[in-house]
Amino acid sequence: MFMTETRSEIARRRTFAIISHPDAGKTTLTEKLLLYGGAIRQAGSVKARKAARHATSDWMEIEKQRGISVTSSAMQFEYNGFRINILDTPGHQDFSEDTYRVLVAADAAVMLLDAAKGVEEQTVKLFKVCRLRQIPIFTFVNKMDRAAKDPFALMEELENVLDIRACPMNWPIGVDGDFQGVYQRRTGQVLLYSGGNHGISVAEERSMPLDSLEAEAILAPRYRERLRDEVELLDVAGDAFHAEAVLSGNLTPLFFGSAITNFGVEPFLEAFLAITPPPLSRLSDRGVIRPDEDYFSGFIFKIQANMNPAHRDRLAFVRVVSGRFQKDMSVYHSGTDKTMQLKQPQQFMADERQAVEHAYAGDIIGLFDPGCFHLGDSLSAGPKLRFQSIPVFAPEHFARVRPEDSMKRKAFQKGVCQIAEEGAIQIFLRTETGREETLVGVVGVLQFEVLEHRLITEYGVTMIMERLPFRFVRWVVSCPAPIDKLRLTSTSGRALDDEERPVLLFENEWSIRLAMENNHGLELSETATRHERIDFHS
Repeated sequence: MFMTETRSEIARRRTFAIISHPDAGKTTLTEKLLLYGGAIRQAGSVKARKAARHATSDWMEIEKQRGISVTSSAMQFEYNGFRINILDTPGHQDFSEDTYRVLVAADAAVMLLDAAKGVEEQTVKLFKVCRLRQIPIFTFVNKMDRAAKDPFALMEELENVLDIRACPMNWPIGVDGDFQGVYQRRTGQVLLYSGGNHGISVAEERSMPLDSLEAEAILAPRYRERLRDEVELLDVAGDAFHAEAVLSGNLTPLFFGSAITNFGVEPFLEAFLAITPPPLSRLSDRGVIRPDEDYFSGFIFKIQANMNPAHRDRLAFVRVVSGRFQKDMSVYHSGTDKTMQLKQPQQFMADERQAVEHAYAGDIIGLFDPGCFHLGDSLSAGPKLRFQSIPVFAPEHFARVRPEDSMKRKAFQKGVCQIAEEGAIQIFLRTETGREETLVGVVGVLQFEVLEHRLITEYGVTMIMERLPFRFVRWVVSCPAPIDKLRLTSTSGRALDDEERPVLLFENEWSIRLAMENNHGLELSETATRHERIDFHS
């Protein structure tokens, strides 16, 4: 009976991330999905940055000021019998490393495209991570309420830029800023939209066959004729829908809509839930761990300190991989190689937390972290195991940092270490200049601002920061000589990462090539393994 209930609960879980280029409307789409799921009653638009309301899923103060997603939140809601976990990833181009890590916890991805801009740079980077994991990718073409690219041109762009074929599940009616609704290819129904109070509440929907008298009365002849021609072309020359190709990440179901006006959002959600898989199995050092194993297991993919400034807390976000989680259960923790009790489990709606008694494979839960959790740690109520490591991605911007007040050095070090453990920044130690220097590396420059903001507001420390010209870091995999004897350009640097592994810092790709040519046997890597370690602060 217990396992039957567990399997039933797991089968209705759907866990996915939304990926996009900045300003494609990701946070808006997230809110509208929550709106349709009844998780919120009113949507506050991120786009209206001067408005008093801000998106429910943007909780950090700096996000509210900028109207962008800086951190990644996990939100859960019910819809039509499904329990949905959305991983709301940072959409701003400066926050891609956190996004990469969050994708490790997702079973599918929704790729959001701006209808007028198509496939953009950040989308390409995030798509590659999804491709590596071979997870299903669903495409939602957003902002159809404005003038958009030709839908066939968008399909061609997906194939040429991302090397993925697309199968349109619906088709837009009106693409020149005169969006009327969508045609559902599977049912032959036209869905026309009205109301929605400019996206604040759920839009009204009218459904009718394309060939009906009602459609003739509402849709002008030019819309009907163009739609018939384009659908006929799709039926003859387009890719057919194949579930296997979708689930392996080789075919993307394509949807058109407008999140800000609620056009096409609910049909997309329903079709997405019907196709996307329940929780997937994961690889570990004990082989494949299936979601329906009779024990709880999971891994930590994100750590966030001080989500609530009133309580100096630290939460570890856990993706449940298998079985059923119960409050206060004892589990094996790979990071300390010890058994521990998991207390104060929570689930999220941005900064609104809910205590949770139990959770199932596919769910995202937050655990109170006494300071012993690290990114990539594994938890298991069954056999001792370790899931595949979450890689460390190479930062692209670097700075020398120190506290303005040397008397606050301890608080400064604590703050920098905590923020680094969350994966927001990376710390490097450099001694080749004759004195010990702390360097901070970030994937995007806005993280420097986040670091500065958090050190002041959470730790009471003002930071002095000196930007450095380095643009690349490479981990030394094998070295023909001591690292200080390597023949490098005068603008290159040497340092250790926070696990005391040697790294080389470069200003340009030419310096990297020269280092490889001048030091036969030197092997460098763009990423590093996140080694599990016993906490040094306890």
